[in-house]
Amino acid sequence: MSCVRTIAITNQKGGVGKTTTTVNLGAALAGMGKNVCLIDLDPQAHLTMHFGIEATTTRAGMYDVLTADTPLTRAAVGIEPNITVIPSVIDLAAAEVELAGAVGREQILRDRITEETLPYDLILIDCPPSLGLLTLNALAAASEVLIPLQPHFLALQGLGQLLETVSLVRRRINPTLKVAGVIFCMFETGTRLSGEVVEDVRNFFASASGGDAPWSEAHIFKTRIRRNIKLAECPSHGTTIRHYDPSSHGAEDYAALADEFLAAFVADSAEQTDRETLVDVRMPADVVGEGDAEPVAPPAVPSHEAAQ
Repeated sequence: MSCVRTIAITNQKGGVGKTTTTVNLGAALAGMGKNVCLIDLDPQAHLTMHFGIEATTTRAGMYDVLTADTPLTRAAVGIEPNITVIPSVIDLAAAEVELAGAVGREQILRDRITEETLPYDLILIDCPPSLGLLTLNALAAASEVLIPLQPHFLALQGLGQLLETVSLVRRRINPTLKVAGVIFCMFETGTRLSGEVVEDVRNFFASASGGDAPWSEAHIFKTRIRRNIKLAECPSHGTTIRHYDPSSHGAEDYAALADEFLAAFVADSAEQTDRETLVDVRMPADVVGEGDAEPVAPPAVPSHEAAQ
């Protein structure tokens, strides 16, 4: 049975750097000797295409993993030393409908991860920009959540619903789940708005410190991923910033983020999640609906003066 450290990289808002972070943080960690598996759980298949993998229905991928009991290792595509990708296809969008009546549908990915002895040190899951069944599978399988956030006021608006969902998943299905940290992406150094939003987010999470919320120990990464055109160019070359332009700000930032990530989390072996101790509690069909018997109040997310 596998107990690989599994991290969901998620934000229900699109365009905040989820895929870019999954790809380039994973590559930076691989360059530091970690064996990393990247799971593309987004039907748009941007992570898959980033590596030049053709999104084809003839290749086993996440759709087969979720709907046909295909083992992860059978769907795995080796990219380079220490990097493996589990690809996606657009058919993955249909999985939510096909699995609507399946028992334990929120835990399928977790089952696939734990049923094999996997050779990875870390699994990073690139989640879709929604809080549907695919994201619930990621949260059920993960021990931690990383939230990429663009330092704009509107980027904060979905944070409360995301944290509410994380809280609900931890209470109902994955008692070890926690928000590990927030990564600021597409950061514009020197702008007043960026600094104010960072301070708002820092104060919000600091107010939860010491409590029992899943985000009470969240780490606000000091490393900022600066807006960098080289990061946007990488997918058209089928590679990561580490190889495409190792001297760019994007490469520097993700290397620094990987250093900070290892220092904050991976090096602390006492914090490692033992997947075998997870309580096997099945989430009800109305987990995020009005029928939930124990509604979770949305957290009070930061309110910025820019909204005035």
